[in-house]
Amino acid sequence: MTLKRIPSGGEFEAKVGYCRAVVAGGWVHVAGTVGQGEDAVEQCRSALATIEKALAEAGAGFHDVVRVTYMLPDRSEFEPCWPILAETFGANPPVATMIECGLIDPKYRIEIEVTAFLSE
Repeated sequence: MTLKRIPSGGEFEAKVGYCRAVVAGGWVHVAGTVGQGEDAVEQCRSALATIEKALAEAGAGFHDVVRVTYMLPDRSEFEPCWPILAETFGANPPVATMIECGLIDPKYRIEIEVTAFLSE
């Protein structure tokens, strides 16, 4: 089995020692991704754009995502993101989990991690 590592050049990749995504055995694992913006909604859109780019480089798209995990320091900021997420995953919704927890920096309001399966 070949591994393909997909870096994004994000500031934490070198500091922590990880890459944005890894393709292994037909699976695409995308690391927890934060975005830029003033609030959770803007950061959600930004994080999804970064994830979309990593998925595309792996040969996948949001329609291939089978699992998504959302992490937020304040669960009340999750509901305003729902319309964006429903639009993103559309008719191909993955299983999902939302966790309320601290993130690496208080400026981050949402972190999103996905796993996709490369269909044959």
